Amino acid sequence: MGLLVINNFEDFQQYIGKELGVSAYHKITQEQINLFADATLDHQWIHTDPDRAAKEGEFGGTIAHGYLTLSLVPYLWNQIVQVNNLRMMVNYGIENLRYTSPVKVNDEICMRASLANISDLKGTIKTEMKVKMEIKGQKKPALAATLIFLYHFL
Repeated sequence: MGLLVINNFEDFQQYIGKELGVSAYHKITQEQINLFADATLDHQWIHTDPDRAAKEGEFGGTIAHGYLTLSLVPYLWNQIVQVNNLRMMVNYGIENLRYTSPVKVNDEICMRASLANISDLKGTIKTEMKVKMEIKGQKKPALAATLIFLYHFL
């Protein structure tokens, strides 16, 4: 499935209850984890100290911050859907966010998205997207959530 192109409310409507697509895999490196730790000032050893994490941690090495995994949503979302004719798009909220499996260093993750609901709020389109961040080779996803976006079409 290639990049899905949405041009208006009606285009979105036809996907209610359907999968929109799946992103490419993205490898989580120790460098990316360290840069995220620097940006967020969260240097907990389970993320940033590979030697200690291998010896004392329960995952055999470092793991990505949950918020790092979540922060990849825009990057992966843009590989699934291209929404045209926009004046503005707003990240409105996240519901039912659950971290269900740790993302270990060098794991590859992708995002699977489906459209759960859509409504027209006097010209502003509210979408509810069910997303899962899947880890290559694992049954349990890294996270699952409902993302709420507001689209203001031209």
